[in-house]
Amino acid sequence: MIDINSTALIDLLKNERGHGNPELAAHLQEVIEECENSGKGALQVIENFGLFTRQEMLELMAESLGSYIWNPKQNDVSRELIDLLDVNTARANGVIPVDDVGGEIHMAMRSPLDFQVVESLRFIIGRPILAVVCDPDMFESELDRYYPEKEDSIQDIIAEIGASHIEEEDIPDEDKANEMPIIKFVDVVIHQAIKDKASDIHFEPFEKSFRIRYRVDGALYEMPPPPRSLATPVISRIKIISGLNISERRRPQDGRIQLRYNGRPVDLRVSCLPTSHGESVVLRVLDRTVVNLQLDSLGIGTDVLAKLRELIQLPNGILLVTGPTGSGKTTTLYSALSEINKVEDKILTAEDPVEYDIAGLIQCPINDAVGMTFQKALRAFLRQDPDRILVGEIRDFETAQIAIEASLTGHFVFSTLHTNDAASTVTRLMDIGVEPFLIASSLCGVLAQRLIRRVCPNCKTFYTPNESDLERLNLEPGQVGDRKFCYGRGCELCSNTGYKGRKALTELMVINDELREMIANETPANLLRDRACELGMRMLREDGLLAIFNGETTVDEVVRYT
Repeated sequence: MIDINSTALIDLLKNERGHGNPELAAHLQEVIEECENSGKGALQVIENFGLFTRQEMLELMAESLGSYIWNPKQNDVSRELIDLLDVNTARANGVIPVDDVGGEIHMAMRSPLDFQVVESLRFIIGRPILAVVCDPDMFESELDRYYPEKEDSIQDIIAEIGASHIEEEDIPDEDKANEMPIIKFVDVVIHQAIKDKASDIHFEPFEKSFRIRYRVDGALYEMPPPPRSLATPVISRIKIISGLNISERRRPQDGRIQLRYNGRPVDLRVSCLPTSHGESVVLRVLDRTVVNLQLDSLGIGTDVLAKLRELIQLPNGILLVTGPTGSGKTTTLYSALSEINKVEDKILTAEDPVEYDIAGLIQCPINDAVGMTFQKALRAFLRQDPDRILVGEIRDFETAQIAIEASLTGHFVFSTLHTNDAASTVTRLMDIGVEPFLIASSLCGVLAQRLIRRVCPNCKTFYTPNESDLERLNLEPGQVGDRKFCYGRGCELCSNTGYKGRKALTELMVINDELREMIANETPANLLRDRACELGMRMLREDGLLAIFNGETTVDEVVRYT
């Protein structure tokens, strides 16, 4: 969904700069698609595309509003103006009162072209409002400066809960879950996770403790532990807001929470699992502004990326992305689909579940409970005149068979498989019953991948590798030469972990005629791997060594994942 300010900015550029310029109109259509796919604002996307500078766009917005660009470095705001709005109103609307000119309040805005916000503020304050433009990066820091978000700490809320009577056994679980302290506690935990860019939140009850952990950049970090007595009401609260049955505690349940954080939509996928000490709940955080669905942003080597781009443009065949759970397979496939998502191609996806809505794709959620399986979805897809198909996962012979049938009848199929490396994917397909000659004739490439953490750029420290480092990587001193390795000391930016962000390690096996013949002859995976390497395939460990040599990651990360 593209926001109002972005739509207005694109319309403004079309009207002011687009007359007689069909090329710009085409580029702006691409901007709209990218905004919808990535969740980013038009200002950022247009700047990334290099169509206009940020300053040019700010000036154009100010001119259209009969306004000006506010520079906070040159103008301090009086306390009287700040007191016109309370913190909640200012942050919810994304505004800062910056001047009072003859009774008219000049209001710097996160979305200055959103006239609904202007009207709303005029009603709240009871004064005329002039929307003022401000650089988005400066605006957010000034909003935090003048209207700091008061965040209740987990300890404060726990103390508040302790002072109430939520621990009393005679209060029904649903009533406990609707107590204000519990509501605030769950909100704080979720908002802190989104703020820290966590991918998952784990709520884990044990016999005498209740543990909450966040997964950030692939690693789990524990939060201050709340009392064990909070486990049931907190988990009940999560079940209520995700639409699950609060009284069902014997079976697994799946749900979804949709909320807004700092003006942007965030989805949470909820999974409840009954355990011996209560229900364990995991929330998968789906924040589209954190995930960049572009192939260039995945950290894949330029040579592998070039080959991958050639594969995804093929008219038919199968491309499999393999790796363990959490290795970024889905993100890679979404990024590939976003790149080839053109109006002249029909793309259908069967996913369990649909994680991100991408404009232009027909996305179908798998639901085994009602009989909507991967097999049924795939069979229906073939009657929908598709050009490209994504199957979330090949789990069994029938799904593999239909995928191969689709590829052999002129469709390109994307899918995932759980194998350790590229070559063993062929063995896995044979294990589930697919004939070798069918694999050879349909498979065009296998991308095996892992996600490793990047060293924090702010506290990156270089050092000369010692004998232990070389031994762990099976390297000789001559292979390293005078290269330096790096690690993160830990700083405020990376929460003292030494890591910030992740990149993909990849192993791309492109199937040529020689490898097809080897597959058809049921050549063992190790021989297939050796020949693929002779033909230019770089294995996961080798890709990891390159990442170390380039100062992107540490020895620990590469050894851990390869």
